[in-house]
Amino acid sequence: MLFRSLILLSLALGAFAAEEDVLELTDDDFSHELERHENSLVMFYAPWCGHCKRLKPEYAKAAELLKGNDPPITLAKVDCTEAGKTTCNKYSVSGYPTLKVFSKNEMVGDYNGPREAPGIAKHMKAQVGPASKELTGEDCQKGFLDSDEVGVIGYFEKDDSPLSAAFHTVAKKLREKVRFAHTSANALLEKEGLKNNIVLYRPKILHSKFEPSSVTYEGGDSIADVNDFITKNYFGIVGVRTRDNAADFKNPLVVAYYNVDYVKNVKGTNYWRNRILKVAKDFPSLNFAISSKDDFQHELNDYGISFTKGDKPTVLARDAKNQKFVMTDEFSVENFEAFLKDFEGGVLEPYLKSEPIPEDNSGNVKIAVAKNFDEIVTNNDKDTLIEFYAPWCGHCKKLAPIYDELGDKLANEDVEIVKFDASNNDVPAPYEVKGFPTLFWAPKNSKDDPIKYEGGRDLDDFIKYIAKHATNELQGYDRKGKAKKAPADEL
Repeated sequence: MLFRSLILLSLALGAFAAEEDVLELTDDDFSHELERHENSLVMFYAPWCGHCKRLKPEYAKAAELLKGNDPPITLAKVDCTEAGKTTCNKYSVSGYPTLKVFSKNEMVGDYNGPREAPGIAKHMKAQVGPASKELTGEDCQKGFLDSDEVGVIGYFEKDDSPLSAAFHTVAKKLREKVRFAHTSANALLEKEGLKNNIVLYRPKILHSKFEPSSVTYEGGDSIADVNDFITKNYFGIVGVRTRDNAADFKNPLVVAYYNVDYVKNVKGTNYWRNRILKVAKDFPSLNFAISSKDDFQHELNDYGISFTKGDKPTVLARDAKNQKFVMTDEFSVENFEAFLKDFEGGVLEPYLKSEPIPEDNSGNVKIAVAKNFDEIVTNNDKDTLIEFYAPWCGHCKKLAPIYDELGDKLANEDVEIVKFDASNNDVPAPYEVKGFPTLFWAPKNSKDDPIKYEGGRDLDDFIKYIAKHATNELQGYDRKGKAKKAPADEL
């Protein structure tokens, strides 16, 4: 019991210590307190807000990471429901959490960066000071490279050379993602044997015998060439993919999901990364990454994988067409290599997340799933209105009876009314669904170029839209959506 109490006490003290690094500001002290701090990030929050509660520990960790930074960066917070109401109104805070960047007590702009501690710290460091840090000697160089992040150093005998100018322009452009430094110090130029060069250095935790620990730029003086060199080499052969940088990894992409943890288990993380690297280096046409299976469980779910047992990586891939592929064999260097050869050769069967095809699909609103989408939509030779919905979506539930009535009204027309559960089926290209419900109009002669429906959601709105845009005029409605009168019976 005493041992358990000591553990709880230590955890509480740890949380308190982390919170101590975040300033709590009120209406009374907001302006003059920020005036004392050169650079600040302020979180405007509400205690009851779920997103705020999730951000709070990451925000506190970021404050710890930024302690002692040069130039200094302060993280602060304001409770918009109590002592900070006036301040929140002053800065037009309408949702929680809202984060804003300040230079002393002047607002610089909204913060739209990562929401995890390392990402917050890195993003804020990029916002202050010069885009590229000047290295005056070997100690400065050593300090810059003593990091768990990639670093790019420009070595310039003449700091006004065309390559130097391109380097500094790119540094300003990429400062939020990449760490830059430059030097004209003779001691460093002689030590490295460089006079007009750029070198990208990988952090020590990612050093591997399967790829060089640094890459020297060998291109011209153009900004585009320098930019491409950095972005192409930044992640290396097998990048560490996180929730903050996931969008930077492009298809065709092969991802290995396992217990990736460069804080508590560097050795174990690199054990598997090196085996992936060993094979990946021979497939330069593909992009590779490792990701934490816990952080990306939602992606595993998209491949029908709800649980991964054991320590071995689960390998999933997407090709240039965004089709999904699963390595079904247990991970080994040999199996991984065989999978990549088949994937690159285009001989694998894509994975399709789909509900079963309905046994009865005779209703006036047709049900499409991933497996029958081509039959129900693409190849039906009819103009088609498709609703992409989710069963739990409140707006979708509200639309359901209207949509069913629309199907009944147009049952005898050359138009198909279709619904598709996008939460349990893969959405086919070229449709893009980012919220529910999303509706598309697919004319029968241009199914490869559907139009997102942006109209009203009452029955008359749908009928007017379809009547106007139908390939052939409807039998029961004119082009303005007015019901046609039935012809009088002949005597």
